[in-house]
Amino acid sequence: MIRMKISCSIGVFAHNEEANILHLLKALSGQKLDRAQIKEIIVVSSASTDKTDDLVRQYALEDPRLKLFTQAKREGKSSAINLFIENSSEPVLVVISGDVIPTEHTIELLVSAFSDPQTGASGGRPLPVNSDRDFIGYCVNLLWRMHHRMALRSPKLGEMIAFRRLMSSIPRESAVDEASIEAIVRQHGLKLRYIPEAGIINKGPETFRDFVKQRRRIQNGHLWLMKHQNYQVVSQNKGTLLSILKEEIMANPTDLPRLAGAVLLEIYCRLLGSWDYYVKGKNPFTWDISSSTKKIKA
Repeated sequence: MIRMKISCSIGVFAHNEEANILHLLKALSGQKLDRAQIKEIIVVSSASTDKTDDLVRQYALEDPRLKLFTQAKREGKSSAINLFIENSSEPVLVVISGDVIPTEHTIELLVSAFSDPQTGASGGRPLPVNSDRDFIGYCVNLLWRMHHRMALRSPKLGEMIAFRRLMSSIPRESAVDEASIEAIVRQHGLKLRYIPEAGIINKGPETFRDFVKQRRRIQNGHLWLMKHQNYQVVSQNKGTLLSILKEEIMANPTDLPRLAGAVLLEIYCRLLGSWDYYVKGKNPFTWDISSSTKKIKA
């Protein structure tokens, strides 16, 4: 019996990603596939002023599945995702930022999950390359460990996700695009699937300023999501947060002082994000780039 392959379109979203874009495209071209099939790779470059667009065009000569779409100005990642959805062809869509790298079996694992008709979206496990020797690096690693613990309980998808073509667009004002896609999938009565074996190599902020900027924006975006899409991500659930904090303390008791500092920093960032949303009325769907999150050493 011949098994039908599940075909997908991949969308890559870039703004000045010359340091990583070739590493990412080579990783996508080199995926180990069996049940999944990559029909096209669409790069949406939003007002890039470096060599990103030229590098993509050059690589397209090696991989004919690759297409480049450019935006004259930055309109937010959700807008770029909508451009990808509009111009893609396959029933399963994969979205990935230009500053991360999937491990070699990630596409296969994410896309083959759709052999279950009840699966609406799938996501893998982000793996930060940051050293945890300094405090900000520790905070980055801690956040992704907690993300993993949360996702095992109630799937929370991030950095790179696959989803069924259930929509013609997502809300362009959303600053948390993956969570907005989660909300739409849930509204259709379908399941989210977390696949921790699907690795997604990423780099978190290296500076205090970039860390606060990123966490502040995410908190603001989650508040917007609750109001406009009536959806709460699991990381906003205080009971779940307390439970996984206890697990972290039990697993790494000697890190308690740094953990306490990281919790206070996260509270500070969430207060700033809440202030931006409720008092200033900000919606950072087009956000300032955190420069220290770039340049993954592949």
